[in-house]
Amino acid sequence: MRIKPLLPDTLSPEVRFVHDEIAGLVGRSQSQVTMLNAGGALLGPFPPMLQYPQFGIPALSFLRTLDTQGRLAKTVREVAILTVGGAFRARFELYAHEIMGAVSGLSSIHIATLAAGGHPVGLSEEEHMAHIIAASLVSGHVVADSTYQHAVQVLGQDGVAELFFLIGGYSFIAMILNGFDIPAPDNI
Repeated sequence: MRIKPLLPDTLSPEVRFVHDEIAGLVGRSQSQVTMLNAGGALLGPFPPMLQYPQFGIPALSFLRTLDTQGRLAKTVREVAILTVGGAFRARFELYAHEIMGAVSGLSSIHIATLAAGGHPVGLSEEEHMAHIIAASLVSGHVVADSTYQHAVQVLGQDGVAELFFLIGGYSFIAMILNGFDIPAPDNI
């Protein structure tokens, strides 16, 4: 780990406000995931975002918008996020979204397959499209026209656009986690 969690009392007032807002949000929406250490410092992608607030706070604003404005089903979102996390092998992202995938209703075999970078069998059509598109994008490919057209039929134009932004956002998080070598909480 290249950046240690930042204790709330060490933060400037502006950054402390952001810290407290994030802690409240993740406490409500991801309470099953350990996002704070014993000292009350945020874990995961948040230490680098707070250490470098000139980059991290605008990124957090975008990521929050993905959550507050998102309309895709939770399982569809989690399939896309787990596909990204599996492709990048982002330990904290996989830790958090293996838990949230289970909470959303994904089966353990689907979660395990996605986390391993595989292609699960038995997803719903919407989930399958999210996986196909995420797998294509994280491997550096353009989404094929036939895939895009089918995705629009299944998810709607707005749903496909949301999916692209979601995949981009969680690819960004995976890169931050991997760049700063941030482990899952059990390894902190």
